Amino acid sequence: MGLIDCVSVGFFLLIAADLSLAQWSKFKQSQAPIRFQQQSTVLAPQHAGLQTSAAFRPSRPVLSSVGVGLHKLQEPGSTQSKQLMQAPVAPLTWHFPVIPEEPQQPVVPLALHVPAPAQSIAAQCGESLVHVEVKKDFFGTGQLVNPSFLSLGGCAAVGEDPATQVIIFEYELQTCGSSLNMTDSELVYTFTLFYTPEALVGTPIIRTDAAAVGIECHYSRLHNVSSNVLNPSWVPFAATKVAEDVLVFSLRLMTDDWTFERPSNEYFLGQSLKVEASVNQYNHVPLRLFVDGCVATAVPDVNSTPRYSFIENHGCLVDAKLTGSTSSFMHRVQNDKLHFQLEAFRFLQSNSAQVYITCALKAVVASTPISPENKACSFENGWLSADDNDQVCVCCDSTCGSSRKGRELSDAGLVSEVKATIGPIVVSV
Repeated sequence: MGLIDCVSVGFFLLIAADLSLAQWSKFKQSQAPIRFQQQSTVLAPQHAGLQTSAAFRPSRPVLSSVGVGLHKLQEPGSTQSKQLMQAPVAPLTWHFPVIPEEPQQPVVPLALHVPAPAQSIAAQCGESLVHVEVKKDFFGTGQLVNPSFLSLGGCAAVGEDPATQVIIFEYELQTCGSSLNMTDSELVYTFTLFYTPEALVGTPIIRTDAAAVGIECHYSRLHNVSSNVLNPSWVPFAATKVAEDVLVFSLRLMTDDWTFERPSNEYFLGQSLKVEASVNQYNHVPLRLFVDGCVATAVPDVNSTPRYSFIENHGCLVDAKLTGSTSSFMHRVQNDKLHFQLEAFRFLQSNSAQVYITCALKAVVASTPISPENKACSFENGWLSADDNDQVCVCCDSTCGSSRKGRELSDAGLVSEVKATIGPIVVSV
């Protein structure tokens, strides 16, 4: 066999072998297991940009991985813990107490009443004397002044008419610091009536301010001396807590009819502050409120000086007894509220017109009887109780009750006690 023949035979064998391999490959593809097609379907989205060769044969680890993944897809519940249905639970019947919203107070119209000038002085000019009469109700507020606080140019009063409550001055025209002015037609003697208050006995407060009133006696130079009564025109100086058990204490300035909270904290000397102390008990047992004590100061610090204690001794309102004022507790109409009125005042040693009031409020069980430790007493020709039990007020002139040290609070029916402050209250003159 020649060289050409050998080459031809080899070429033929190669072609035959190639055809056999191609046919065998096609046969294997047609007989491929279904799992290869499933694997191709699962992996295709992850290799969207690649083309799989017809001769691709995945390795055994890949087949094992795909098989496990398919098993998980078929049984999703195998990777989660099963939850058992439970029987219905009874709803809770207890809940935290909810503080209800207070009704909104309407707008309260309030016009401050400026005291009108009081016609409390009259003068009569004689030929050589001046006669001056001054009402003890000097400021027209109903509060009688101390005669020793009045002087006519340094001269004290010479008498007093108890029936008319009038203080009398009578002196020579040239005395008591008078001054003489001369015009073309008149001689004019001028006097000054001074009112200089001092602190009320046993207290650092005053309820009136100093005043000076000019009095003139006119005499004609060309005629006989006349004595005409003078009514000098002058303007007198006159003058705003939560505890345990969801109890809410409050201390408020009220309108004159006790209906609404007063929208202004401005007062004049001679006016009365209407103060309401109250406790909102909500879900608590019925309670009765008491004002155990009250202190007035010129600044918010209750321990500062000057300071004036006007309710003390477990509910004794001593202001009326000390100063002769009309301050008092009102007759109680609700157990959880207590009203009292206090005549406006200023501190003599302070230049400020502001007053702060701090009160100790306490709530006791309403069934607790009125006692020397739980009372509200006012002085009016004797001690009177706001709860119609005057007997418990007898101790107001000494010491009421005993110390609670070492005793349980429940012994006196006490539920809770707090301190509340209102202010600044501006008292003008």
